[in-house]
Amino acid sequence: MPTATSPVHTPQTDGPTSAVDPRALRRCFGRFTTGVTVISYHVGDQIRGATVNSFTSVSLDPPLVLVSLARSTQACGAVADLPFAINVLRADQPDVAMQFAGRTRPGLRIAWDLPAGEDEPPTLADAVAVFRCRPWRRYDGGDHVLQLGEITGFEDRAGEPLVFGDGRFVSTGLPLLDGPMVFSLDGPPSPGWVGAAQRFHAMPEH
Repeated sequence: MPTATSPVHTPQTDGPTSAVDPRALRRCFGRFTTGVTVISYHVGDQIRGATVNSFTSVSLDPPLVLVSLARSTQACGAVADLPFAINVLRADQPDVAMQFAGRTRPGLRIAWDLPAGEDEPPTLADAVAVFRCRPWRRYDGGDHVLQLGEITGFEDRAGEPLVFGDGRFVSTGLPLLDGPMVFSLDGPPSPGWVGAAQRFHAMPEH
């Protein structure tokens, strides 16, 4: 089964390719309620991550998942060649989502499960589900890249997942935190939101 990634064509354009209003389209995308994930990986001895809500299962045989990553983010380039994990956040983890979307939470403690070998990615200890992946294929997605990962391991844990829709985090129908309507939290900054194009480092655990 092939595991090497394929090159991704970068479209060359001189300007907007559509008359669609991006803000209106973003709001419309926001009507689709999703879970919230953090993509995590190692760069050297540092743990990096980005908050992403454009995630979906793809296949059971082979076991594949897909995340849509903005081309401008460091995560997009990193996971082309590195093992990565998709961590499904728990309902009480909106601060973790914000941390890896660029809105640092001073004093936030993040617990990691660190891999024994170099071929496994770091994972969030408190996520409700974890998918460990190796890069499988990449496809052109306009200003995003569609990254498929082949699942090498997974964990299903107790707890309610964090949910995002209509521009806010919700849990069992109750608003937790207002925010801008976005399609992918890993995208470039929008008004009132800092995107994950910045560099992120693991928060020290006390």
